[in-house]
Amino acid sequence: MTPDGDYYEWLWNWLKDPKEAAGYLNAALEGDDPGDFLTAYYNVARAHGVKVIADKAKVHRVSLNKMFSKSGNPEWKSLMRVLAASKLRLRIEPATHRAA
Repeated sequence: MTPDGDYYEWLWNWLKDPKEAAGYLNAALEGDDPGDFLTAYYNVARAHGVKVIADKAKVHRVSLNKMFSKSGNPEWKSLMRVLAASKLRLRIEPATHRAA
């Protein structure tokens, strides 16, 4: 197995834990690029099995792949369904710093 394969195997095993996945996704949200969140969530979906998540969220697997590609633009309803299928949810908190 390649070093990248070992890394992704480790990452996906780690992201199966909803608490770890939540921390990982929150870190991705800290950046300025929404694509970072989409990529991070796609790793979470891979950890759980893209087809499994797509089936639970009632979204076609190909649509899920497109939705969470770097250039994806998921609809709110679809985002909520796939997060729920991963046993995750969004939460709004007050900012601890001023937005630029």
